Amino acid sequence: MIGFDADDTLWRSQDYFDDAQAEFERIVGGYVDLADVRVLDALYAVETANIAVFGYGVKGMALSMVESATQITGGRIAALDLHRIVEMAKGLLRHPVKLLPGIRKAVEAVAVEFDVVLITKGDLFHQEAKVRESGLSDLFRRIEIVSEKDPPTYARLLAEFGIDAGQFLMIGNSLRSDIAPVLALGGWGVHMPYRTTWAHETAAEIPTDQDQAPRMRVVAAPDALPAAVDALAVCARTPREA
Repeated sequence: MIGFDADDTLWRSQDYFDDAQAEFERIVGGYVDLADVRVLDALYAVETANIAVFGYGVKGMALSMVESATQITGGRIAALDLHRIVEMAKGLLRHPVKLLPGIRKAVEAVAVEFDVVLITKGDLFHQEAKVRESGLSDLFRRIEIVSEKDPPTYARLLAEFGIDAGQFLMIGNSLRSDIAPVLALGGWGVHMPYRTTWAHETAAEIPTDQDQAPRMRVVAAPDALPAAVDALAVCARTPREA
């Protein structure tokens, strides 16, 4: 079985968040000297602390922006600028779904030989809307929207799918959410980095020992996915020497 991540694997996402962070910096820059204040570092610290409370997604980011703006400006930020942050979040929730070039063809090619599932995390309402708008939902056997993508979550899903970790391969742009937890369970992974990635998703320990390192491939674009999947499938089917 092959699992696909959604944001920045099937369609663009982080670009919109990067634009929102740049606008947040401009708003806060009206109150503090940006040369002296590491605004985005402060925002990231608040976002990271709030994940356990708000989860992932636009709504949690917006609340963290409001909190950060209040802290950074010492409570001086105007209500109109807080409203700008809220409106910015609404814009993020309405942004169009733009598929990565070649991704539909790649998913279709993989789906010819394997069962494919979609596993994504974030705000349920927003993710459901993006899946509908993507036009890809018909390609997946199951669509799972989860609050976190860690080893316990993948273990639960694999139990529901009725397969062992060694029979599962995950494709995604995030080392932290898509690759490392699946490798830790004994599964397989294809990492397809996106041109920009939230810092939180890059923090991961990828095994380098001979037993686990060969269980992952890295590709640069969707058109390389079918071949990478086939190569790892051959490895999975080949009995290992004692």
